[in-house]
Amino acid sequence: MGMRIKKNDQVVVLSGKERGKRGRVLSVAPSAGTAKVENLNFVKRHTRANPQKNIKGGILEKEAPLPLARLMVVCRSCQAPTRLASKVGEGGKRVRACKKCGAVLD
Repeated sequence: MGMRIKKNDQVVVLSGKERGKRGRVLSVAPSAGTAKVENLNFVKRHTRANPQKNIKGGILEKEAPLPLARLMVVCRSCQAPTRLASKVGEGGKRVRACKKCGAVLD
């Protein structure tokens, strides 16, 4: 099965502590089956100072990856979480489309 969620997609979290929240996808790791979502699933990491790389030490908060199975794409036109259909668009190229309203996402 191909990747349905891509970078810069608007998604909603289906389960877990962040359930119901929306955000933009920052990165996708297909091999791990995960994606990082902007301002969701924050974790704290203790870092040591490194003056050569201009890194301050302390406790940093950053986004942790979420499993792709917990995410659902939000349609840009109808603003509803939706499954994606695969349609043949202009020039015979495949595009992603909303199952609810039929709008093309790509």
